[in-house]
Amino acid sequence: MMSPKPLSADRNSRSTSLRQTPLQIIHVIGNFMRIWSIYSLYQHLSQLGDSVVIFIFSCMVPASILFLVLQTPWKGRPLTNSQVVPSVINGGIMALYYVLWGKGLKSCGPLRIILAEYAGAVLGVLSVLLYGRRGNIWKKVGGLVAMLVSFYFLSLGWATRTYFPIFSIKDNANNEEMDLMGEPLGMGEMAVPIAAGILSALRRVIARRVSLKNQQKRRLHAITITSATCFLFPLAMCDAIFGSASGIIIAFQLPTWAYLSTILFGIIFIFYIDNIAEERLHLVFSSPRHLMVAGGCIIVMEFMYKTDFSLPGFLICSSVLGFGIYEATSLERIKKDAPQPQDVSDGIFDNQMPTSLLPS
Repeated sequence: MMSPKPLSADRNSRSTSLRQTPLQIIHVIGNFMRIWSIYSLYQHLSQLGDSVVIFIFSCMVPASILFLVLQTPWKGRPLTNSQVVPSVINGGIMALYYVLWGKGLKSCGPLRIILAEYAGAVLGVLSVLLYGRRGNIWKKVGGLVAMLVSFYFLSLGWATRTYFPIFSIKDNANNEEMDLMGEPLGMGEMAVPIAAGILSALRRVIARRVSLKNQQKRRLHAITITSATCFLFPLAMCDAIFGSASGIIIAFQLPTWAYLSTILFGIIFIFYIDNIAEERLHLVFSSPRHLMVAGGCIIVMEFMYKTDFSLPGFLICSSVLGFGIYEATSLERIKKDAPQPQDVSDGIFDNQMPTSLLPS
């Protein structure tokens, strides 16, 4: 006679998947809106030539105010210095990340900058070198090599129809209306978005280490983004006085979709979406599953904006990158009876705590 345990386990798995379906839809929509904001920002910067630092600073100011209003870090249980000080330092890392990210977006385009954000998976290789078993090093190194190969293909323009080696377009007469990604960049130019991706992963790891609960994580994030805004202020002022915007009158069209979408979806909304994905779906940013979601959104946006886009080349680059991320962040096999950690954040172990979905 069959045991009822397999039936009950199957029912539990089905109910769990049904409960997670709305969260997965929210996660996909949130990432789509964020990627849409990136394409809108790239188009805005390319057409108007605004200063990247000043534009990002103008977006960070209202975003930090909204975070402070929503999270009120001065209320509730007092935060310790061991939490506040690293959060302020993390704000400096966030400011440097946004500067490099903006520069990389303007020079490399949205497709490359989005995929380069997954370079933070290299922290998984470093964690294995420092804390892992020696027998697993070569697997991690192989994943790192695969990621570098993917970025090299992207730097050669494989994601474009013009420079994809198999279906290269010899006659560019029909490409006049296309928003080309430009000449092949080389790994030197790709170093800026790759560095931004590593800094992004580093700030997420620091935030998880400092906050013990999601409630504290949200309060500390308000401090971090406010600190990042303060760090960006002198850079924005120097850029306005001595930089590229010194000889012109800086007049941002603040109500534009690029400006509003960057604040709402690129800074604020995506933070809560990532929290939901990590806490409820056990889906971290630097993971192949997250890359699949972003890849689907990129394909939609590339066809929507009618860019010089090669679907086969993009699939090759993203597949090699996904394989590299999988190998670089994969865990060693653990016995089935042993308790397993619920998540790996950018390749480093992290404990998860049940939390509410709504911002407090």
